[in-house]
Amino acid sequence: MNASQTRKKVTVALFVATFLAAIEGTIVSTAMPSITGELQGIRQYSWIISIYLLATVITTPVYGKLSDLYGRKKMFVIGALIFLAGSMLSGVAQTMNQLIWFRALQGLGAGALTTIPYTIIADMYSFEQRAKVQGWMSSIWGIAGISGPLFGGLLVDYISWRAIFYMNLPFGIVAIYLLASSLKETLEKRKRHIDYPGIITFTIAMFSLLYAMTLIRNEDGSGTGSAWLIGALFVFSVLFFVIFARIEMKSPEPIIPFQLFRNRMISMANLDSFLLCVINVVVIFYLPLWIQGVYGKPATYSGLAMIPLSVAWPLGSILAGNWISKKGLRFIAVAGSCFLFASSIGFSFMNASTSIALFVVYTFLAGLSFGLSLTSLTVAVSSSVGWELRGSAVASNNFIRTLGQTIGITVFGLLLHTGSAEQIEASVLAGSLHTIFVWVAVLSVFVVLVSMSMPALKQAEHQQRNAS
Repeated sequence: MNASQTRKKVTVALFVATFLAAIEGTIVSTAMPSITGELQGIRQYSWIISIYLLATVITTPVYGKLSDLYGRKKMFVIGALIFLAGSMLSGVAQTMNQLIWFRALQGLGAGALTTIPYTIIADMYSFEQRAKVQGWMSSIWGIAGISGPLFGGLLVDYISWRAIFYMNLPFGIVAIYLLASSLKETLEKRKRHIDYPGIITFTIAMFSLLYAMTLIRNEDGSGTGSAWLIGALFVFSVLFFVIFARIEMKSPEPIIPFQLFRNRMISMANLDSFLLCVINVVVIFYLPLWIQGVYGKPATYSGLAMIPLSVAWPLGSILAGNWISKKGLRFIAVAGSCFLFASSIGFSFMNASTSIALFVVYTFLAGLSFGLSLTSLTVAVSSSVGWELRGSAVASNNFIRTLGQTIGITVFGLLLHTGSAEQIEASVLAGSLHTIFVWVAVLSVFVVLVSMSMPALKQAEHQQRNAS
């Protein structure tokens, strides 16, 4: 088998793995009513999704660092096997508590699937080819957004909600086989140091932070006891983050190398990614709410109205992949941020009489901006360091993105008001969403400024050559 065929097999495996990780959120959300109905756990509804995200966020930087130490293939296979074990067990769960624990296990493996594929692509391809392939890979998230609800609905209606977990098994096994049999890595044989204190303190700090945010998001913070718990969790999180930072500064192989943040390209890309994902989560979750609550349209209609976002996102990713080597990273990032600013201004001026045609235009621009910007930022991060730090760099960017979404949905959730607890009042909802969209427009200005502050393409390539 020649090098080209080998690379194609590895790339297909990575695309499959990324799709499984990307579709997991939307396909499970579709099945939640059936799951809670059969397992009788409506009060634990949110934890099925939250625990998966918690585990994924916590393990993302860990897998990134371990892939630098022990190789991409080994850590990918381990993570994929954990993910598949969690999927299989979730499919056979008999109670909500069992399902929550099995979803946590699935999330512990998903951290590898959301990070290592981007790192392997960066290792295998030259800069120009890498941009194109990562553009296609980024488009998978948009494709998953379109197909997830539809595919999940079909499985639930015609087979069983358990099928949404079982479907991961055949595709996951194929991905593991293709990558394990095709990817060849040469690692220097030396004793490896694993930063166990760093992993433990980071896990405690992140779990405390995200658990506190989950309690706020789920409106469990009512009552003195819950308020004290949330406050204690935040204090606990800060304390362990301080301990984690001290450990990392002394560790010979830190989980999150602080030297990454001295790289201006990575710092700017991470800041840009954070702001983009704060906005991204608002667009994804609150625009359907606008359609249903303000326009008074059914759920199916809101799904159709969001198709422009799902189409424009992969389109933007593919365009970014083809244009980066010609026009430069900064140009693509700035172009994406300008589209975001335009769409955000449009959203901030919407009211109940705004035509659906304008809504579709704004939504399309938002999707195009996410595709252009997030793809260019992924390439920027992976191209700014050498092999020995690339896994950590990509993982840090993915971690920052998920953290941005978590913080975004929590903070803006506090601004969301629907009126009566029993029924949505369109005028109240429209007013609160207007406030949220105004803040999104303000944040989009900062996205433009940060994008303009990124180093030029040639500087990134120079940094890469020096780091390699």
